[in-house]
Amino acid sequence: MNKFMKIANDCAINGSRNNEGGPFGAVIVDKDGNIIAKGNNMVIKNNDPTAHAEITVIREACNKLGTYDLSGFILYTSCEPCPMCLSAIIWANIDKVYYACTRFDAGNIGFRDDMIYNYLEGKEKNIIDFKQIDRDECVKLFDEYKKNNKIIY
Repeated sequence: MNKFMKIANDCAINGSRNNEGGPFGAVIVDKDGNIIAKGNNMVIKNNDPTAHAEITVIREACNKLGTYDLSGFILYTSCEPCPMCLSAIIWANIDKVYYACTRFDAGNIGFRDDMIYNYLEGKEKNIIDFKQIDRDECVKLFDEYKKNNKIIY
């Protein structure tokens, strides 16, 4: 077993058996193989639906390194990332991910990744009532942000 995937799996085992969250773990390493962050799903422990293993380690790595840009870092995760985690991985500029279990494996034990993927593909319309309102007022801040040359990430 890959040594970093073993660490991710060990984190998943620990977190799951301690009822901290689902059976998911993750590790972020640099190009030299140094572990920057490792952790597990903390949804139950933290009462935070965003505290998936990948999100948890991205937050830890960014805090530790003092940056929001993890370009060149590698993520090992015990399961294929859900859409939220995949988005966070992309926002963090992580360009290499290794995963073990699939989203279908997660679905087989009750996790809803496929429902979200189906929604994003336009196949599932009844998940959320999603409507745009008050754009004209709110877009003014976007114009101000652009005008003031704020950082784009």
